[in-house]
Amino acid sequence: MTRSVVLLVPGQGAQHPGMAVELYHAHDGFRAAVDEVFALWGGEGARIRADWLGPDPEIDLDDLRRSQPLLFAIGYALATALRGEGIEPVALAGHSVGEVVAAVIAGVFRLRDAAEVLAERVAQLAEGPPGGMLAVAASVAEVIPYLDAEVHVGAVNAARQIMLAGPSGPLANTARRLRAAELTVRPVRTRNPFHSPVLAPYADRALPTLRRLPLAPPALPVYSGYTGKLLTAPEATDPAFWAAQPARPVHFADALTAAAESGGHLFVETGPGQSLTALARRHPAITAAGSRALALLPARAGGDAAKFTSTVAEIFAATTPTSEALLP
Repeated sequence: MTRSVVLLVPGQGAQHPGMAVELYHAHDGFRAAVDEVFALWGGEGARIRADWLGPDPEIDLDDLRRSQPLLFAIGYALATALRGEGIEPVALAGHSVGEVVAAVIAGVFRLRDAAEVLAERVAQLAEGPPGGMLAVAASVAEVIPYLDAEVHVGAVNAARQIMLAGPSGPLANTARRLRAAELTVRPVRTRNPFHSPVLAPYADRALPTLRRLPLAPPALPVYSGYTGKLLTAPEATDPAFWAAQPARPVHFADALTAAAESGGHLFVETGPGQSLTALARRHPAITAAGSRALALLPARAGGDAAKFTSTVAEIFAATTPTSEALLP
């Protein structure tokens, strides 16, 4: 039965120790989908799983060699588990690597192809310069005067919630200036300057692989964080569109606006943490449309299975089978 559910898939920074581990042990469908992804990465997939589930990881979770594959696997597995419960999304929106998950669910990528692209992307970006990201409670206009030349706006998540990205030194200088101006700044959990043009030469290395893979128009609406609009068929089938994503800014606030304008929905965060749920709940267009936002997992580790079960029950209680009429 189709229900008026829009999936929100988080990206870099949403990871935290112990995320979804309890659900992995408790939910057969979720575990099978995660293991399906890990199997596509062979020996490296087994090492990723061991670091995720074990007490002493060989590679830290915030290293992109762990955060990116795990965010992809968990996002995909949660969407698959929801479908196993009889809940089909009518649309999707992903933040950063979450957009690749959304593209798999929408049929743009085959799962094995997306896993191949992601594995190559991780290796390519790991050769890029060290850096990071900052979350700032301010508008783009407010922060521009304080940016170093190599620091860029990496994401606009709300009118006064943005992310900055850049190499380590310039980013630290920018953080000091912002704090001196009494703006609220916190580091994002990453060691790479995602969504900064400094990564463009490394991101472009994905083009040869993307050009040989089959890409299909989306079978479900995808609200792209890179355009802030519905993903079009030409964009979805353009290898350059996907290759450039790690170096392009995310306009997630605009994507939420576009999704909200299609009618009242239940926005369900399909990944670790509850950051996108918080954004959706505060978004004026979503509030005006009478929509709601729920998270499938808790904000911190523990209680995964109970949270997933209770959210599924809320989805069934809050949705209707007439959701197709709400979309353009």
